[in-house]
Amino acid sequence: MTDVMTDQATAKLTLDNGESIDLPVMVGSENEHAVDISKLRGKTGYITLDEGYGNTGACTSGITFINGEKGILRYRGIPIEQVAAKSSFVETCYLLIYGELPTQAQLDAFSKSLGSSAGIHESMRHHFQGFPDTAHPMATLSSMINAVSCFHPDIIDGSAEFDTVAARLISKVRTIAAFAYKATKGEPPVHPRADLDYCSNFLNMMFSTPGNDIELDPDVVQALNLILILHAEHEQNCSTSTVRMVCSSGANLFASVSAGVCALWGWRHGGANVAVLDMLDEIVKSGVSLDDYVTKVKNKETKLMGFGHRVYKNFDPRAKILAESADKILTKLGVDDPLLDLARRLQDVALEDSYFVDRNLYPNVDFYSGIIMRAMGIPTNMFTVMFAIGRMPGWIAQWKELRDDPTHRISRPRQVYTGPTERDYVPMDQR
Repeated sequence: MTDVMTDQATAKLTLDNGESIDLPVMVGSENEHAVDISKLRGKTGYITLDEGYGNTGACTSGITFINGEKGILRYRGIPIEQVAAKSSFVETCYLLIYGELPTQAQLDAFSKSLGSSAGIHESMRHHFQGFPDTAHPMATLSSMINAVSCFHPDIIDGSAEFDTVAARLISKVRTIAAFAYKATKGEPPVHPRADLDYCSNFLNMMFSTPGNDIELDPDVVQALNLILILHAEHEQNCSTSTVRMVCSSGANLFASVSAGVCALWGWRHGGANVAVLDMLDEIVKSGVSLDDYVTKVKNKETKLMGFGHRVYKNFDPRAKILAESADKILTKLGVDDPLLDLARRLQDVALEDSYFVDRNLYPNVDFYSGIIMRAMGIPTNMFTVMFAIGRMPGWIAQWKELRDDPTHRISRPRQVYTGPTERDYVPMDQR
C-alpha cells in the first residue's frame, strides 16, 4: 500500500441546503492532488456522480505512474524507456509484482518457478476439445484460466503461497493461449520446453508442430518480449479496475484475472489493435485511396483507429518504442502484405499532416503492436490474447496490492437512481 501524504489544506463543499463540509486534500508522491470524499455520504447523505470514473480515484497505488500530458509512463518509478531497453518480460514481471528489480539469484529462482509451472494437467486437453473451432480465443482463455485453477485445490481454498500461485498464472497463461490457438486450427498442442525462455517458449508452442520445432528468430523473440513489456501494466484502466473489484470480494487470483480477461476483450480496450487491422482491411477491400480515406477522417465521416489516446495527450511513450521495433521487424521479415504496406503509408501521413499533428493524433501502441504481430504471423483474433498475456503481471501486482491492504473493503459503487418512483403492481388482466 502506497503512503499518501495529507496536507493541511481542505476543499470546502457547499451544498444546496446551505450546509458545507471541509474535505481533506491528499497529495501523492508525484504531487497529484485529490479531494478525499470517503466520508461525504456519511456526513451529508450526498454522493458524487462521475460516470466512467474519469475523475475519480478508486484507490491509492504504488505500481504505475502515468502523466498523459507529458507522455510519461513509469513502472515502480522506472521510466518505461529504460525498462524496455534494459529489461526482459520476466524481470519486468518481478519488478511489477514485488516492487523492486530482482537480484540475479531472485531472477533465476523466479525464472525456474515459471519454467516448472508451464505445463497444464493432461485432462485439460479434453476441455480444449470441447470448444468449437469458431470459439474466440479470448472466450477460451477466460474459461480455461478458471478451469486450470480447479486442478490446483490450494488455489481455490487459499492455502497456496502467493509466489506459487503468481508463477503458475504467468506461466500457464501462455500455454493456455497457445493450446487455444492450436485448437482453432485443429492441430495437436505443442507442449512447453524447459530449455526455452518465456517468449521463445510461447512462439514455439504457437508455430511448431509435434516433433518439428520452428527455428526461432532472435529479433522476433525480442519484438514479442517488447510488446509484452509495454503492455504489462497501465494503471487503473477498465480491466485492471475489474481485477481489483473482483479481488475486493475475496475471490482468488485466477478468478479475478479471468474477469479481467473478459473486460479486456472489448473493442474499446484490448481489442483496439484488432480494430486497427480491421480498418486497414476495410480500406484495402473497399478500393478507396489512402488520400480519400484520410479526407473522410478529416470530414468526420469515418474514424482513424490506432491514433491518439484517451490518456496520452501527446505521443504515447510506448508507441515511440514500438515504432522502432516495427521498422526493424517489417524490414527484416520482408513480409509482402498490402495491409502492412498501407499501415506504413498511413503512419507517414499522420506524422506529417498538420491536421493530425495539431490534434496530437499520433500512432499509438495499438497501431504498432497490431502491425508487428501481423508481420510475426499471429492471427488477428489472437491479438487481445497477446495483450492479456502481457498484462498478467500488472493484474497480479494490483491484486496483491489490494489483498495486502488491511484497510480495503469490498467495492460497492453508489448510483443516482433515475427510474420510476413508487407505484403499484398491475394485475395481468388490467395491463
